[in-house]
Amino acid sequence: MDKSVIRRGHFSGRFHRNIPILLGLLALLVCAAGALAQADAPQDEASGLTAEQVQLNLDSFDKVWSTIRDRHWDPELGGLDWEAIRDELRPQVAEATSMARARAVMNDLISRLEQSHFAVFPGDAYEDAAAGAEGAPLEGGAAEDEEGEGVTGLDLRVRNDQAVVVGVLPESPAELAGVRPGWVVLNIDGTDLGERIAQLKEKLPDNTSQRYYLAGAMSGRLTGDVGDTIPVTFLDGDDREVELALELAARRGVKTTFGNMPPVKIWHETRTLDGDVGYFRFNMFLGVPRIMPAFNQAMAGFKDKKGVIIDLRGNPGGIGAMAMGMSSWFVKDKGQRLGVMTMRNGEFKFVINPRPDAFAGPVALLIDEKSASTSEIMAGGLKDLGRARLFGTLTAGAALPSYIEKLPNGDGFQYAVANYVSEGGYELEGNGVQPDVEILAGRDEFLAQTDPVLAAARQWILSQ
Repeated sequence: MDKSVIRRGHFSGRFHRNIPILLGLLALLVCAAGALAQADAPQDEASGLTAEQVQLNLDSFDKVWSTIRDRHWDPELGGLDWEAIRDELRPQVAEATSMARARAVMNDLISRLEQSHFAVFPGDAYEDAAAGAEGAPLEGGAAEDEEGEGVTGLDLRVRNDQAVVVGVLPESPAELAGVRPGWVVLNIDGTDLGERIAQLKEKLPDNTSQRYYLAGAMSGRLTGDVGDTIPVTFLDGDDREVELALELAARRGVKTTFGNMPPVKIWHETRTLDGDVGYFRFNMFLGVPRIMPAFNQAMAGFKDKKGVIIDLRGNPGGIGAMAMGMSSWFVKDKGQRLGVMTMRNGEFKFVINPRPDAFAGPVALLIDEKSASTSEIMAGGLKDLGRARLFGTLTAGAALPSYIEKLPNGDGFQYAVANYVSEGGYELEGNGVQPDVEILAGRDEFLAQTDPVLAAARQWILSQ
């Protein structure tokens, strides 16, 4: 099997060897895909399976079971009787009359762990998950090529059971049509989003990741082929219903690949805000040769700024070591670290290599429910070190490092191999990172101010 999700390379001076990629972006999406599929479609996708398919499903079940037994960081699996669970569920795979049913049993197996970053998903979900991952903030706009799914340029979050527009990409189809932050999406191509949100909340787990899933589910309905048109009904700032036909544009960014992941588009944004405050935003911790030089260049240009804002909202994670390289710009003392990753055969400390030219001014990090994995490691670690103040909402609580493999039946299997505890002693998995200044901005706040979270962070820096 191809297990190329561990790579070696270079960035910011060095790259620590054998660090698992932190696939919060894919783990959350494939877990959500399973839950959303159960909500959207009948359980059986075929009238029956051949004997060969049944055997491949059994082989896949055995692979999932033994991998967790052999590679989970906790040899005791939290006290679970793993053999008894296998004996209980394996016969159900043999009796399954559809791939969906067999997959559901395997997901039942891994659900007993009660941890994220474990999922079995259809092989074609690689493309679906990649498309959803790029639904991180402010998708859409011009790209270097016109291939791939089209998007509207809207960034949505669920607030008070409404799909609220929290961002509109400049020059995107949505902005050109007049859509503004604070508008509510009522209906997409005949689907009532209020009803859909209520249905999903009944089926999705009531945990830190629920708002992540909900936002992804809403944004996923605003994608399609470039040039397609999607009818959308909004509630505008004056509480009037507005019907628009949004033509989809190519995603912005440059394609990059990593290991078993499908190609995704990476982008970054650097600018100076009013008051001489530096601002940097990027959509994933991937594309090392592109993102790290851009970040280093930005920080070199920010050295005399009154403060720096790093925007991690909507960033679902990626390569864990990138967080160390970025954090080195804010630390001058030796021996500082973001946290510790515990594996079955040892631990890895996320040590920050201090820079003599590190930025000494105030640092603000922006986070929300779609900040996951490596975003949480960086935010939680810098918060614990007292080196950054966090603004926004509780993060997704999905920080475990993981691998993706193909199963014998063609499905994908993601599994975590370590636990992570922040420098302050907090387990981020299932708990998330709590902001210092919680701003659960809803419709009214975005109507009054285009970006209340960014405004609060900027004001704090200027007050220092």
